[in-house]
Amino acid sequence: MSRTSSSAEVHNGSVGGSVHAGSATAVAGSSRVDRLLRERQLRRSRSSQNLFVEEEAPASPKREERLLIVANRLPVSGTKDEAGKWTLKTSSGGLISAMMGVQHAYVTRWIGWPGVHLEPGPDRDELDQLLRQEGYVPVWFDEKTVDLYYNGYCNQVLWQLFHYVPLPLEARLSETRTMQAQWAAYQEANRRFAQAVVEEYDDGDLVWCHDYHVVLLPQMLKQLCPDMKLGFFIHTPFPSSEIYRTLPMREELLRGLLSADLIGFHTYDYARHFVSACTRILGLEGTPEGVEDSGQITRIAAFPIGIDPARFSQALDSEKVKFHITELRKRFAGRKVMLGVDRLDIIKGIPQKLLAYEKFLDENPSWKDKVLLVQIAVPTRMDVPEYQQLRSLVHEIVGRINGKFGTLTHVPIHHLDRSLEFHELVALYAVTDVCLVTSLRDGMNLVSYEYVACQKQNSGVLILSEFAGAAQSLGAGALLVNPHNVIDITANIEDALTMSGSERKDRQRQNYLHVRTHTAQVWADTFVSELNDTHVEAQLRNMHIPPQLPLGKLVRRYKRSKKKVVILGYNATLTTSAEAPGRQKRQNDQIRSLTRVHPTVKESIRKVCMDPNTVVCIFSGSEKSKLAGAFGELPVWLAAENGCFIRPPRQEGQSQGADEWIETIEASNMDWMESVQLVFDYFCERTPRSYVDRRETSMVWNYKYADPEFGRLQARDMLQHLWTGPISNAAVDIVQGGRSVEVRPVGISKGLAMERIFAYMAKDGGEADCVDFILCAGHFMGRDEDIFSYFERGGQLTEEDLLEMFEGDTHSMSSQALPHIESTASVNQMGSNTGLSALGSSAALSAHDWSPIPEEVPTPTAFLGPQDVKPPAGWKESHAKASMEGEGSKYIKLAQDGFWSCTVGRKRSKARYMLNNSTEVATMLHELATAAEQTSENAKRLEAGMENLRLENHALARVTSPVKGDV
Repeated sequence: MSRTSSSAEVHNGSVGGSVHAGSATAVAGSSRVDRLLRERQLRRSRSSQNLFVEEEAPASPKREERLLIVANRLPVSGTKDEAGKWTLKTSSGGLISAMMGVQHAYVTRWIGWPGVHLEPGPDRDELDQLLRQEGYVPVWFDEKTVDLYYNGYCNQVLWQLFHYVPLPLEARLSETRTMQAQWAAYQEANRRFAQAVVEEYDDGDLVWCHDYHVVLLPQMLKQLCPDMKLGFFIHTPFPSSEIYRTLPMREELLRGLLSADLIGFHTYDYARHFVSACTRILGLEGTPEGVEDSGQITRIAAFPIGIDPARFSQALDSEKVKFHITELRKRFAGRKVMLGVDRLDIIKGIPQKLLAYEKFLDENPSWKDKVLLVQIAVPTRMDVPEYQQLRSLVHEIVGRINGKFGTLTHVPIHHLDRSLEFHELVALYAVTDVCLVTSLRDGMNLVSYEYVACQKQNSGVLILSEFAGAAQSLGAGALLVNPHNVIDITANIEDALTMSGSERKDRQRQNYLHVRTHTAQVWADTFVSELNDTHVEAQLRNMHIPPQLPLGKLVRRYKRSKKKVVILGYNATLTTSAEAPGRQKRQNDQIRSLTRVHPTVKESIRKVCMDPNTVVCIFSGSEKSKLAGAFGELPVWLAAENGCFIRPPRQEGQSQGADEWIETIEASNMDWMESVQLVFDYFCERTPRSYVDRRETSMVWNYKYADPEFGRLQARDMLQHLWTGPISNAAVDIVQGGRSVEVRPVGISKGLAMERIFAYMAKDGGEADCVDFILCAGHFMGRDEDIFSYFERGGQLTEEDLLEMFEGDTHSMSSQALPHIESTASVNQMGSNTGLSALGSSAALSAHDWSPIPEEVPTPTAFLGPQDVKPPAGWKESHAKASMEGEGSKYIKLAQDGFWSCTVGRKRSKARYMLNNSTEVATMLHELATAAEQTSENAKRLEAGMENLRLENHALARVTSPVKGDV
């Protein structure tokens, strides 16, 4: 189960935890916030009414929707009675108490390991049946798997790393093999959990997974049930990215978590650390909602855990607890009582607490007979050598302090190596004056909540470690300490013991208000409500993501067409990673992250071009040399630098050195490039691992290999330098990509370039060969997707398209100023391209962020039509006289199913269809190449058959002509 600290871990039969819902998200829409506030108020009203008329309240009807709770352990344990029959006993834990808060509204089913090792047979079948009758779904493991999975990878690797404990040193080969075996067992255990969930799952169910034991589960479940509503909550801290990156299987675990719809953490810091790890290790983008990966957003939110205060309030009113309170007050009369309740764990800071108490007694001898520390340390994992050493150390310190400051009638420390019954612990909470929580690292630590819940009358002081998650919630009323600083703890002990009564009451009032309002039911209800909202929002986003390309239908339409045009992007469409296929792509490795043309693409394009009725055009933002080097020998149209340069197909017998490019823009005023170069070079020096890509008509500063957060900050600074300096009056656009800043002439787009290419095609092909099939596929930025609009409107760019091209999708200058900043976030239209607010904004800034705006609006770069350019050698003279306007559109005669637009990568797009990656593009081209070969072979056979028929008719005519003459 979870490692969240609670009294449930230190007393028998206690269900000590719950979870809080106060701070649901870092950033949420106003409608969601309003709705959550209304629901919270209704829940509070119902809770207050139930306190007084609980016996009259009717049972809440359960919804048909079920909630499947997946955790490592079931909330019950099976034991055999004297008659040999299996019985179930409710276990203790904060998660169990929290889940009880949603059972009034949902039909819950628990899925987990029952905690016992049973071989297949009648005995296990009996327990399995009993568990299922009570609403529990057991997942069975053999003893070896549990040892490697739970005791090994979960506790020795993940738990330690998440609590900032260094990983065990693997100095020997045997230990390395042990780590590999533990990882294999962890994967196998998650697969068994996934199988159990899928067998139990029905459409519409909510699935809520808990803690680090099942991190791989979301990815496995989404692969089997893509529409599943899936939430995940991590009850431990999540370390900073610098700590997390030491984990050998770091990418696999992050990918597994990111398949969930909603991931919850105790505090905002943990959520920020997770987003930072995804950004730095996986190279993904942070958004205000969470993390974005290929158009899919995983929401990240903070849901601090709490307790059920009503349970402790009711216990305080019981006669059993009142009796214990009276006995304890008699026993501790005349002395201040300090209390520590912890597991005997290396992260609980028990030695630091004892050393600070010893120092306090040394410095304040007058308190020797006036103060008492009760330390409850429940032993855990005593088979681990480190925990055995910890117990010995604690006993040594306790013995030294008691021997040094104790008397015949008094000892300063009462140390218990066991748990307490619930009523005993509640009574001890109630009589305590100071509670000491000195955790070195803790996910939440609910002991502090439980102490506050029992201090309504006594107004005790809480000394709380700033490294516990509870410090984020109770910090206003508690005394926060650094547990590594013994002097700091000692000073706060003195302050707590000498604090005035009014200040104690004020601090207790603040803490109790928080604990009372943020209950288990509120936490669970809010998380489930957020999960429902997140799933609905994801469905709405997916409505604007094109469906998968139907390859079979595309190929059949391709075969029926007479005149075909295939338009392909270059980057991320025809290119793939240069790494070996089986290796994980390294986002932070500049050399190994290089790309290359997909190995099967060139041959497929060559075969497609063999069909005389098919024209292929390849677009790229790269320079001419790169495009010509990759596809220069093929008879295809090439458009480099976003259409600034166009190269017609190579003619037969033409040497590669004879390539001549048509320049489509008037590059007479490119003085701005030198000034921009100086700015880019300056930021290259300031930003390690960034570089400048200079082209003939544009320049790009790329920081995809640099630190993501630092790169975004540098990009923002660069934009300010550019707008206030070298390009303030230049006719240029600034296009901010995911991790790049590009400066290029105004009005450059792939749609306009395509219009010019079709103008040339029209003069060459004429009305007799109108195009009836167009396939346009590529990973284009927002402004370049006007190429899809161009064909959707029959080869015409409307005024709306041009306005969108000049003003961008979401960011535009005021008035009619043409220079603008465009972000790739406008392609996805999923919010501005910013990191989580914890990481700082990385969005392309709007015009209001920049000043001054030039008074004179610069004139867009003049485009050269076919009548203005010098034609290449061997090109028809008619092309030089072609008019751009109207000629291209006359060449396009498309039916509804004649145009196939396809974006590469899962994102919101103007395209009709979607392919996930360049591998699927290569598969599509292979199918088209096969279809082209079949069409060519059929044409050859038809031509051969017609020739044979002509020869046969000719021979028959020669044979029959004399006969006719005789007649």
